[in-house]
Parts: sequence; C-alpha cells; structure tokens
Amino acid sequence: MKISDQQLGNLLALKRHEKPPEGYMEDFLREFHMRRREEAMHGGARRPLWERFTEWLAEPGLAKWAYGAGVAYAAVLAVVLAVPREQPTDAPALQPVSHPVVAPAEDDTPTQLGELDLRPSSEGMLGEQEF
Repeated sequence: MKISDQQLGNLLALKRHEKPPEGYMEDFLREFHMRRREEAMHGGARRPLWERFTEWLAEPGLAKWAYGAGVAYAAVLAVVLAVPREQPTDAPALQPVSHPVVAPAEDDTPTQLGELDLRPSSEGMLGEQEF
C-alpha cells in the first residue's frame, strides 16, 4: 500500500509533537552497550564461518541463491581452465642422424673493388642498374 503525500504530511505533523519519555535516551544507550557486550561475549562477528554460512542459507531470499550459483559456476570454470588436460602423444621413432662435413666450394666472387664490373653497359635506359 502506497501512502499519499497528504497522508504522509498528516503523519509527520502528528509525530512532530511526540516526545520520548524522560530517561529514554539514557536507557537506550545503556541497553545498547549491554547488547554489544553480550554479543561480543557470544562471538558476534567472530562466530565460525560455517555457522554464519548456514544461518545465511536459512534466511529467505532468492538473490542469495543466484549469487551462490554464480560463485559456484565461476569456481567450477576456474578449476576446469586451471587443470591441464593430458593429451596422448606418440613417441617419435628414433633415427640415427649423420651430418657429413662438406668441403667449401671454390668461390669466384671478386674480393677486390678493382675486379668488379662497373662499365656503363650494365646500366639500363633510365640509368637504373639491371640485375
């Protein structure tokens, strides 16, 4: 049920004149501290993780199941991608290898600049060199 603006204004005007009884704030503060001490004595935030997890599962709500399913899916995917798969491989057949030493061939390349052919007949029509 949605409250209209008029109803909300009336409610605020009515509550504006209400005041808590004398000593309410002091009692509230003392009770708050007492609850905090009691919670600290029984563990509170230091309760075992498993106990908090089972308590969380017992609460109603669909969103936590969606979050849980997403986390479980991510964990399974991480495990599948992280675990290497063994692939059967056949060992290659061993063959003896021989590397015969071959004597270097006689080289006819000119070693001096004077032995190179630098005649103009080796140039093309446009002054480009033919290869």
